[in-house]
Amino acid sequence: MAIIMDGKALAKKVRLQVAEQAARLPRQPGLAVILVGDDPASAVYVRNKEKDCQQCGIRSLEYRLPAETSQQALLALIARLNEDPAADGILVQLPLPRHIDSRAVLEAIRPDKDADAFHPENAGRMLTGEPAVWPCTPAGVMELLHEYGISPAGKRCVVLGRSNIVGKPMALLLLRENGTVTVCHSATPDLEEATRRADILVSAVGRPGLIGAAQVKEGAVVIDVAINRTPEGRLCGDVDFDAVAPKASYITPVPGGVGPMTRAILMKNVLALAKMHQAEAK
Repeated sequence: MAIIMDGKALAKKVRLQVAEQAARLPRQPGLAVILVGDDPASAVYVRNKEKDCQQCGIRSLEYRLPAETSQQALLALIARLNEDPAADGILVQLPLPRHIDSRAVLEAIRPDKDADAFHPENAGRMLTGEPAVWPCTPAGVMELLHEYGISPAGKRCVVLGRSNIVGKPMALLLLRENGTVTVCHSATPDLEEATRRADILVSAVGRPGLIGAAQVKEGAVVIDVAINRTPEGRLCGDVDFDAVAPKASYITPVPGGVGPMTRAILMKNVLALAKMHQAEAK
């Protein structure tokens, strides 16, 4: 039976480390969170991030804007926050209303304040191996692997999904630690053949039940990034946990696996940005 990788416990550990380091800084780190509209799920995420900030000694600067806010007004707010020394990190909660161009908004955030690491400059830094903050979910996966003593080096790593937020950066971070990486997607022929070869399998597709026991190699490490909701309202990932757990060596649950780590890494990113800003100010 697989060892269950406890993201909640590790996230708590990371938050404590962030709080200890934040308390030693000359100035309290700050995170500006912008929420446009009243999407219920987004509102929950923002409340959770505010709670995380409180636990980590990070000042939470919250901006709640009506759904009809224009793109110009949103960009003007970001421009002000780019110059505000109290905001070490800026996060715009997605999704945005349809009339707003998400790419234009994310690219307006100054790279040194990009807490989510979505800016093209930060993506380029990750690609070339330069120091940078990393996207929260892939970085959270790497923290989990490190915590459980799992090295990607010399292993076949298969990533399902090629999004800019998870799939592509996940592949880069595994490659950075000497994994042999295959990225699979909707056009991949014989997906099952690819997943059965994986020593480390990361699924970030958003299809409940996509990965069953037949798709997994004996002893594989299985990381389920997806968060889906069943018709009955239950949260689940891409992996059939009950079927795969007896076959895997390690597995993440949903919820309680990668999700808590995503939030914890956001706090770690804000701390890193604050340290950089305060070092530059000396």
